[in-house]
Amino acid sequence: MNLLFAWRYFRSSKSTNAINIIAWISMVAIAVGTAALIVVLSVFNGFEGLVKELYSDFYADMRIIPVEGKTFHISDEQIRKIRQTKGVAVISFVAEEKAVLNGAFQSIVSLKGVDNQFTQINKINSPKHILRGKFDLGTIEDPKLVVGAGIENAAGVDVTKGIYPAVIYLPNKEAAKLSSEDGLLSAKVMPSGTFAVQQDFDNAYVFSNLGFVKYMLGMKADEFSGIEMKLSDDPDKVKKILQIQLGTGFRIETRYEQNKSLYGVMEVEKWVIYGILSLILIVAAFNMIGALTMLVLEKQKDIAVLKAMGANDQMVQKIFLSEGLLLAGIGGGAGIVIATFICWLQIQFKLIKLGGNSFIIDYYPVKMAVGDFFLVTGTVLLIALFAAWLPSRKASLQLFSLKS
Repeated sequence: MNLLFAWRYFRSSKSTNAINIIAWISMVAIAVGTAALIVVLSVFNGFEGLVKELYSDFYADMRIIPVEGKTFHISDEQIRKIRQTKGVAVISFVAEEKAVLNGAFQSIVSLKGVDNQFTQINKINSPKHILRGKFDLGTIEDPKLVVGAGIENAAGVDVTKGIYPAVIYLPNKEAAKLSSEDGLLSAKVMPSGTFAVQQDFDNAYVFSNLGFVKYMLGMKADEFSGIEMKLSDDPDKVKKILQIQLGTGFRIETRYEQNKSLYGVMEVEKWVIYGILSLILIVAAFNMIGALTMLVLEKQKDIAVLKAMGANDQMVQKIFLSEGLLLAGIGGGAGIVIATFICWLQIQFKLIKLGGNSFIIDYYPVKMAVGDFFLVTGTVLLIALFAAWLPSRKASLQLFSLKS
């Protein structure tokens, strides 16, 4: 009944044309705000998914690192337990240290020595990430480097020709002082490939084989900087089991925990964007308040008739609340349709391009999420409810007369 009255009031002509204009303006504003919220959140989801995908291509599902210091010792029995843990599919051993890479120029890098299972842990060896050469790490006697694209430029490393070796400098742990003549150990290495995943990695990392890096750092056979794993089960469940097996001397981190600050920042950014764009809907709500207030004045005689027929204050209030929700529903529904169409066009045809050529893709990524549609719909209805409450409450409390 309330919606029926609200629909009749919406369709009926008004004596003052301004009421119609303000009502339509409020609906258009709600439609624009709703569409903007969904489109921007979908674009943010696209970028968030892309960043997470790039990070997942580099980081392992889980890693084990020392609680203190840079390295840890692990026994064969502990390794056996890790391999036999349910949910652990592949493990890879890592030795990592800061180094100086000298090509045509010098650059400080993170040298990461990895074993043959490393490319099963992540997707760094995929064709989309190897720009030049190949992922060849060489051997202890003949070490090779796979360098990040940023390091390739910064150090002036020649990957394509394969005839100009680079020199890698690592700290000598047995030296009395790092500043002494024997403070650094050096070795000639041949660059074999260039990778590009994400700028943070491309400007920092170079890879070589595990045996060579351990030899240069003087690490023992049972000594490593970390163990990285590919999982086939729930990370939290696997983490609990491994923590019990290995004890407190090891820190076990899931992929989320390895990038906790990144994921936290992205989550905060999304809510900030949502809050800012919701202001558009709040502005639209003021137009709705004006439209409903003028409609109450327009329908004074109708309200008086309803009350004469036995309608109470609550019924009158519900009619104008329904009117507000109707305006918001039409505007919000139109905005959802428009936003869905825009997002579909971008997903299918990639019409809107990113400026510059420095990113891994050249278009704005879009990912529509059902949760965003529910969130925006709830926001529209909540704001509309608050906006309609004041005029509807005023309408229910006023005394009207049938006398002209």
